[in-house]
Amino acid sequence: MNVILEEFRAALWTIWNRRWLALAVTWGLCVLGWLAIALFPNSYSSEAKLFLQLDDALAEQIGIGAATRQKDIDRVRETVTSAANLEKIVRSTRLGDNVTGASQMEKAVKDLSEDIKIVADDKNVFKITTTSGRRSLSDSANAQLAHEIAQRLVDIFREENLGGSRGEMRETIDFLDRQLADRQRELEEAEQRRLAFEAEHPDLIGGAASISAQLSASRSELRSVDADLAAAQSALAAIEGQLAGTPRTLVTSGTGGPRAALAQAEANLAALESRGLTDNHPDVAAVKRQIAALRPQAQGAAADLGGTPNPAFSSLQAMKVERQANVQALQSRAAALNSEIASILASQAQEPGAAAEAQRISRDYEVLRAQYDKLLQDREELRLRGQVETERSAIKFEIIDPPSTPRVPSAPNRPLLLFAVLVIAIGAGGGAAFATGQVNGTFATAAKLERTFELPVIGTVSHTMTEAARVLQRRKLKRFVMASGALGGLFVVLVGVEYIQRSMVA
Repeated sequence: MNVILEEFRAALWTIWNRRWLALAVTWGLCVLGWLAIALFPNSYSSEAKLFLQLDDALAEQIGIGAATRQKDIDRVRETVTSAANLEKIVRSTRLGDNVTGASQMEKAVKDLSEDIKIVADDKNVFKITTTSGRRSLSDSANAQLAHEIAQRLVDIFREENLGGSRGEMRETIDFLDRQLADRQRELEEAEQRRLAFEAEHPDLIGGAASISAQLSASRSELRSVDADLAAAQSALAAIEGQLAGTPRTLVTSGTGGPRAALAQAEANLAALESRGLTDNHPDVAAVKRQIAALRPQAQGAAADLGGTPNPAFSSLQAMKVERQANVQALQSRAAALNSEIASILASQAQEPGAAAEAQRISRDYEVLRAQYDKLLQDREELRLRGQVETERSAIKFEIIDPPSTPRVPSAPNRPLLLFAVLVIAIGAGGGAAFATGQVNGTFATAAKLERTFELPVIGTVSHTMTEAARVLQRRKLKRFVMASGALGGLFVVLVGVEYIQRSMVA
């Protein structure tokens, strides 16, 4: 620790003994550095904050969603600093005073784009920062120019982007109106062609697609009718079987005679057969022999009036008539469908070109009709959206902070730079004095001399000064203090001048 302190004291002694060299280097560097800083032009920045509101219940209701409105905001951000808008700013401010050609305008637009910065945060707040630091203009002129550029950007932000979207909406609606008029005329012409063709070929009304649909429907209906007819015929056969085994009259007590006995025997036979018994069964064979014996007697006997009508037979007879009528109706419908199918096939075979023409006319008409309906729907949606944007403004524009008029330069920070140059110059002066002492090979203390040569120091000689030498030393010290104070005073004056210039900016 003692060695470090000793080295530090030795370094200070070396610098102090060469203080005039250190002061000269400090003065030289300060003068050069401060002159360089004085050549830097002041730059003035103007800031403005804008807010774009996205929340609108009506806009959401008609389909202007957050994604659509965010796309509008991105479009605003991209187009507000376009070359065309920057050229307008150049022409409307003093930037365009000396612009005479296209190349000069291009350079002015490029320089202006570098002086504009637009930042948007996640809350849809846009911060516009414009900077002006041109050497040809005074500080007041640069400050005013920065304000004018920011104001023009705000105007463009509001008028050309938000208002321009409404203009684009009107142009789009006008375009759709023209397209609708063209489609309507084409649709009317196609409809007239279709009506004329259908009047000439009534069998091909609806086109080939409609004919194919009719043919398919007729065949499907024919299959259904055939199935119903088969079911109806089966039901009729079942009724006829039941009717054959049901007697017309019923034998009651007090009645007799061969005819009644024959009827009873036939009823018994029908009952046995309904049970599934065959002719080989003894009961069936016995009943048949009985019937064979009674039939001659019944034919020769007088009319037997002793039986009563069988209600089951009458009911089955009515059901048979109804099902016969159903079968006949289904047969008639099947015949009509077969005739219709044959007619359609014959028409297609006889006029294949007409069928193709019918299909083409029908297809053209349907395509034009679909296009017309789609354009009409799009126009009405755009018209409603345009009304909402006009009346309620789907994107609401609000100026949070208007463009500020700068009074303090944003760059460079001259007081800080002046102080930095002073500190660096002092360090450089001290370093130069210390380096010179190291080169000359002098030793500030006897201990350092011993460590360097590793030899003992026998003694040291004190520096004794006369009175005249002391007076001279005090004069030199006074001059050094005055020179150092002059450097510090110059620094204070330069800083003061900087603040005075700032206060003079209107």
